[in-house]
Amino acid sequence: MGAFIGLDVGTTSVSAVALDMEAARPLATVSLPHGAGRAGAAPGRAELDLDALWGAAQEALGAVAARASGAGSIGGVGVTGQMHGLALVRPDGTPLAPAITWQDQRATERDATGKSYLQRFTEEAGGAAAFVRMGALPATGYLGPSLYWLRRHGRLPPPPAIACLIPDAIVARLTQSPPVTDPTNAASTGLFDVLSGTWDRDVLRRLALPPEPLAPVRASGEAAGTLAEGVARRVGLPAGMPVSVAIGDNQASYIGSVREATDTVLVNIGTGAQASVLTDAFAHVPGIEARPFPGGRYLLVGAGLYGGASYALLRGLFQRIGEAFWGTGEDAALYERMNALAARVPPGSDGLRCTPLFAGTRTDPEVRGSFQGMSIDNMTPGHLARALLEGIAEQLAALYDTMRRLAGPRANLVGAGNAVERNALLARILATRFGLPLHLPALGEPAAVGAALVAATTAGAFGDVDTAMGAVVRYGATIAPEG
Repeated sequence: MGAFIGLDVGTTSVSAVALDMEAARPLATVSLPHGAGRAGAAPGRAELDLDALWGAAQEALGAVAARASGAGSIGGVGVTGQMHGLALVRPDGTPLAPAITWQDQRATERDATGKSYLQRFTEEAGGAAAFVRMGALPATGYLGPSLYWLRRHGRLPPPPAIACLIPDAIVARLTQSPPVTDPTNAASTGLFDVLSGTWDRDVLRRLALPPEPLAPVRASGEAAGTLAEGVARRVGLPAGMPVSVAIGDNQASYIGSVREATDTVLVNIGTGAQASVLTDAFAHVPGIEARPFPGGRYLLVGAGLYGGASYALLRGLFQRIGEAFWGTGEDAALYERMNALAARVPPGSDGLRCTPLFAGTRTDPEVRGSFQGMSIDNMTPGHLARALLEGIAEQLAALYDTMRRLAGPRANLVGAGNAVERNALLARILATRFGLPLHLPALGEPAAVGAALVAATTAGAFGDVDTAMGAVVRYGATIAPEG
């Protein structure tokens, strides 16, 4: 069966893992900052230098190949990475312009009508009803609104330019073949009909966007091509091994974190937070996205702008209080101190509640967070910290309650992301609120692991990704509910 490599091209870093499928263990793992962000970009812009990103991807592949014993036994490469963003490239994958990432805000700018480009994009596409078959409403930073902004400013490049997702451009350079994409990535653009599995030509026509530049859509798990000879020499891998079509990082993280594919709810908390459940049926419910998943299924995803970012805001408040009153607030152990104080507070935080929507929501950026129920008994740093963690868990549980009504309950809870893995109290609070023991993945780098499992499936080592997940994914610690 051998080993396979997964490459995760993230927002700020590139990670790679060489995964032994028979032993179900990593042979080598590498993660490095890619430094491809364009520091000179205009305000509101979030752009990447694709050549610098390509250099970092090769460096990560070369490092993981060198550290994995017997690189000649590696049977293929899978790629994942940041979704939504736009790469404009030539047919060989080389860039025509800086990539526009999911964090880009140019679509929030207003045109002469006083409306934002995102509003105009949505209206001209046909209103919210036009996006029902896409599984989600568009947002700034998505490929579709970014293409629309470029068209409105006369900056769409002429043929043979190809518009694809950022990981698709990396796959094109690995294989030295024209970019292709898959439904998991195409569905994150605001231009893809999830139910038909095709670019929505009616929406493209209304937006005056030509369909020709959009990368062809292949089935998830197909081979995009084989590792080109020149690339293989540079990274120390055998030429000719299959390279899978890139898969979205949300779906890859699910594949790399979950063992029981159809009976698990995954909560992933990093800067933001997500709850995900796999189902056979497409569903359209406000606040829940239906994202394509290998095998013609859908990952129901509820996402929020709370999570680690919300806890960081509270940390920042405590730090500023220290600076204002005592002249010092910098403390490398401040998170640990917050967690220790919060752990002394009983469940329920003595009536203090937190709605951690300090950055708004994806659909309503004007919504604000709050603390409620303050009293003389709970106005302490520990209560504030615990109430915020409980508020994060409450938001995710509410999303899962909606999914449960659509797809039924799940017997397993898995927690992933730095905020869960590094905060045992948050993991226990999640287990308590969901009423299930919380399992932590043992293999690390879940998106890269998921990409490696897709690569193994592409090469025929497993019949499908569910089989690969059940055979390879392992759990480490299990956190029991409180009480």
